[in-house]
Amino acid sequence: MQDLAALREEVDIWRGLEARAREAVELLELATADEEPDEEVIAGILQEAADLENELERLEFRLLFSGEHDKGDAILAIHAGAGGTDAQDWAEMLMRMYLRWAEARGYRTEILDSLPGEEAGLKRATIGITGPYAYGYLRSERGVHRLVRLSPFDAAHRRHTSFALVEVWPDIQSDVEVELRPEDLEIEVFRASGAGGQHVQKNATAVRITHLPTGITVSCQNERSQTQNREVAKKILRARLYQLEIEKQERELARLKGAHVDAGWGNQIRSYVLHPYKMIKDLRTGYETGNVEAVLDGRLDDFIEAYLRSTLGEKS
Repeated sequence: MQDLAALREEVDIWRGLEARAREAVELLELATADEEPDEEVIAGILQEAADLENELERLEFRLLFSGEHDKGDAILAIHAGAGGTDAQDWAEMLMRMYLRWAEARGYRTEILDSLPGEEAGLKRATIGITGPYAYGYLRSERGVHRLVRLSPFDAAHRRHTSFALVEVWPDIQSDVEVELRPEDLEIEVFRASGAGGQHVQKNATAVRITHLPTGITVSCQNERSQTQNREVAKKILRARLYQLEIEKQERELARLKGAHVDAGWGNQIRSYVLHPYKMIKDLRTGYETGNVEAVLDGRLDDFIEAYLRSTLGEKS
């Protein structure tokens, strides 16, 4: 019923756009039938035409979301890479960027898990992002993000390069079968690290789950109870196992096609340069901007759209 309601809503949007266009054409024919057409009416029709064009562009862009889970929610994980404290600070900057982006789109966010760095920033963070087409947008962010800047953690204030890995998975709903057999799971509980108050420090509420067949390990320590942390950890594990299966299928398809797919750490997708000049460039599409502050404040849509349009070109 949910799928049916979503499809009906989609059809209604396009039919509504068609009806508005037809009415505008009819009104224009009536207005221009007079020898002296009403200028206000003509101006209104031109404004409606501009609004229809903008709406059509927005709806056409949605056609780029052709994946099975593009319309659904997403789970985004950030891992500090090479670069020490600078990389951990970079991971926190990226988390802020994605939270701001999601907030601007009206998405709901929840920090499912995070581990602070020793001096600053984050070693890792996992965020649940809920809203229409969240995964469709964010799947373009998967890969290594590189930062070049004058390090605030270097006494000599030298230029440093640091890296962070961004992973994105669809938030698999309960109707999608990803089997988690109890015998395949090793579940550990421990005390949550970092600030959290007396409750967190005295009770072992944090949960770590290892999936023995694959070696995938997930953890959650942000919820109040061990039961809540366990459920969130299973949710993340289910998403990662689903993504692992998708990647297996993609590798097999690439092998049959004779193409090489590098899913390793070196898959750098974007460079953020703050010194000696300011420039952010996506290495996959060539799209770049000098408005670094705006991008780090969450204005990512231009990069996302450029990537999605480039992948459409590859498929066509």
